[in-house]
Amino acid sequence: MAHTQSFHKEEAHGSAISYIVGFVLAVLLTAASFGLVMQGLLPPQSALMVLAVLALVQIVVHLVFFLHLNTSSSQRWNVMALCYTVVAAVILIGGTMWVMHNVSMNMMSR
Repeated sequence: MAHTQSFHKEEAHGSAISYIVGFVLAVLLTAASFGLVMQGLLPPQSALMVLAVLALVQIVVHLVFFLHLNTSSSQRWNVMALCYTVVAAVILIGGTMWVMHNVSMNMMSR
C-alpha cells in the first residue's frame, strides 16, 4: 500500500483554479475563432493564418492546463512521446500533401 501512495504523490494534478483558467482560455480562443469567421473581418488568407495560430495556442492550452505537460524530469517521457507524434504527423501530412501536389501537377489535365 505504501508503494501506491508514493506513486500518487509524484503525479502532477492540477488545482481547481488551474482547470478554471484553462477552461476560460479555451472558451476565449474558441469564441475568438468563431467571431473571426462569422464577422468576416479579415481577408480569407489572413483569416486562415490567424485561425491556425489560434488553433496552435489552444493546443498548447490543452496540453498545459488539462494534460499537465511541462518540462519537469517526471514528464520527460510524455514530452518525448508528444514530440515523436508531432514529427510523425508532420511527415505523414507533409508527405501526403507533396504527393498529392505532384499528382495534380503531373497527371491531371489542365
